[in-house]
Amino acid sequence: MTSLSDTGAATAPTGAPGSVARKHHITNWDAEDVEAWEAGGKHIARRNLIWSVVAEHVGFSIWSIWSVMVLFMPMAQYGIDPAGKFFLVAVPTLVGAILRIPYTFATAKFGGRNWTIFSALVLLIPTVLTLYFMMNPASYTTYLVVAAFAGLGGGNFASSMTNINAFYPQREKGWALGLNAGGGNIGVPVIQLIGLLVIATVGNTAPEIVCAVYLVLIAVAAVGAALYMDNLDNQKTNGRSMIDVLRFSDSWWIAFLYIGTFGSFIGYSFAFGQILQINFLAGLADGGAVTPAMQAQASLHAAQIAFIGPLLGSLSRPIGGKFADRVGGGRITMYTFVAMIFSAGILVATSMTDDATAGAATGSMMVFYVVGFILLFVLSGLGNGSVYKMIPAIFASKSTLLVGMSATEQAAWSRRMSGALIGIAGAIGALGGVGINLVLRASYSGAEKSATSAFWVFLVFYVLCAAATWAVYLRRSGARTADEQDVVTV
Repeated sequence: MTSLSDTGAATAPTGAPGSVARKHHITNWDAEDVEAWEAGGKHIARRNLIWSVVAEHVGFSIWSIWSVMVLFMPMAQYGIDPAGKFFLVAVPTLVGAILRIPYTFATAKFGGRNWTIFSALVLLIPTVLTLYFMMNPASYTTYLVVAAFAGLGGGNFASSMTNINAFYPQREKGWALGLNAGGGNIGVPVIQLIGLLVIATVGNTAPEIVCAVYLVLIAVAAVGAALYMDNLDNQKTNGRSMIDVLRFSDSWWIAFLYIGTFGSFIGYSFAFGQILQINFLAGLADGGAVTPAMQAQASLHAAQIAFIGPLLGSLSRPIGGKFADRVGGGRITMYTFVAMIFSAGILVATSMTDDATAGAATGSMMVFYVVGFILLFVLSGLGNGSVYKMIPAIFASKSTLLVGMSATEQAAWSRRMSGALIGIAGAIGALGGVGINLVLRASYSGAEKSATSAFWVFLVFYVLCAAATWAVYLRRSGARTADEQDVVTV
């Protein structure tokens, strides 16, 4: 399966065929070779997966750092209203989504290990900038620019997923990709939890502590990648692959579905704390003047809950991938969207009740807001795992129809197309997070000053996603197997 040349400190496991230890470089990697996989290949893949998760985890944390920073920004001091804060956290989401395209083929160009080191170290830029400007308040425009740099963390997902996709065999991709993505996604609740600890112990006046913690974690991720990860010589995903993969209609459908799953996860992750803070503050003020003490208390209450949703959504992602390995990605995705429709309905009903009582019911209705969002987080995580399982399954099946190619060439083509679509779907899906924050901003800027309109938009979109999944991946499945039902002829 493998010829390991140049593996340095990360020595290949005993029994890996043809292994030679020198400098972190692996040639002729074939994860589908069962004998070689069991002889040592799976240990190599697991080692790379572990440090890929660590680096991606830190990337997600920095990407979502402004979802925490806004809890440290009372309007009296910073002059930024809720609508402005929703736009502020949308900026890194947008930048991260765009960066996922070049990051997708960066591992093929520079090597998975090399790019992981670089993509970790570059996170020092947004972290240092955030630390400085939170200690030295500046203009809203300055914060928008600094938040844009945090988007660097959003690109890490695409390169990490493309790299791990190349390391694992088809039979284990759902679990491996789900674990890699889920471990990365947990970076969102972890930074929110760190923010909670700071607010609970020091108050909402010391955001620089959060940044300082991540300066250390960035260094750990970069050093770990340098010591324990490898470059593969047969990763071929590049700009041309991304153009080729767009010829398939499945690529567009998968990207659309990923807007509904990952777009929901990242969008709610960035917005959940703010929504809670707004509602807690409304309950504390009860129509009266807002005081700094109320701001601090609302921030603490919001931080105590906000991390739970992203945490559960991250943990459910590998479970969604595992279910998809067994049942089929199409079915799990369909069930997920149906459940998300009902969960969004809870938010719609709760918000409409609040509107009808002019906010008087905010305190008593908070439990329904929390339940609705927690369900959406868990379901979006399951859907993330199932949609990404569909990608390699689709192209593995299509590769068998390629005439004149050997089995090895078909596997390489499938791996290349899957890697390209992972990046494209990740980028387009992240744009869903931008949309969620912009829709919430518009909703809170309206006459009602509530999120009811936004919740209705989310519910309708989930209906469209469920209908698309059924029409494209299930309606014509007939008697096909679980794996086959993920494939549609283009």
